[in-house]
Amino acid sequence: MTRITAVLPTYNEAENIQELIEELLALPQELRVLVVDDNSPDGTAELAGELAQKDSRVKVIKNPQRTGRGSSGRQGFLEAVKDGAEWVLEMDADFSHQPCDVLHLLDAAQDADLVIGSRFCPGGAIEGRSMIRDISSGLAEAYLQTLLGLKVKDPSSGFRLWKSSALEQIDCGSLKSRGPFIVTESLYRVRQKGLKIVEVPITFKERKAGESKLKIKTLLNYLWLVLKLKINPSGFRGY
Repeated sequence: MTRITAVLPTYNEAENIQELIEELLALPQELRVLVVDDNSPDGTAELAGELAQKDSRVKVIKNPQRTGRGSSGRQGFLEAVKDGAEWVLEMDADFSHQPCDVLHLLDAAQDADLVIGSRFCPGGAIEGRSMIRDISSGLAEAYLQTLLGLKVKDPSSGFRLWKSSALEQIDCGSLKSRGPFIVTESLYRVRQKGLKIVEVPITFKERKAGESKLKIKTLLNYLWLVLKLKINPSGFRGY
């Protein structure tokens, strides 16, 4: 049986984490869940750990100090590949990515190195987001596509299914981004390697509970990092 590991980088997701894990484990496609918690003060890791004690398919890593979304994601990639996963799923832990859409990503995985859950390809949708947020998101996506030559409709989607060999080919352990820019940095490496990308439509929903971590300052810094990556990919240091 194909081994699939779902990597969940978390920070302060106590209101969502147990329900999300339970829904993932209930899918008809068996998978493992790896929670990489960034030293959440709200007890996220401990709640996930309660499920890990009951179910061997769940594993929890809690960082001793906060290192960032990118660092946690990179750690999760390396651990999943080392553990023998053939496919590595990455997704947010706030229910903006729906567990039921995992099956659509898996259906498209046979002929791809990377499957992206896309909000913007035909059939994709965003629910619960303001018009201003939609416009700013659309402009940011166009900026990414133009500057980095990313020929996908949703280059900033963090809902993705990786073939483990693709993670090895892009040398995921050497990704520099400590924050959410790891999504763009890793996708740019996929483009450089000429790996095959497939997009499938998903419905993105604003977080189910808890506070959003996306701030204006974060978005502006993200756009600046795109320019830095374009100018000097070999010397890119992330943040």
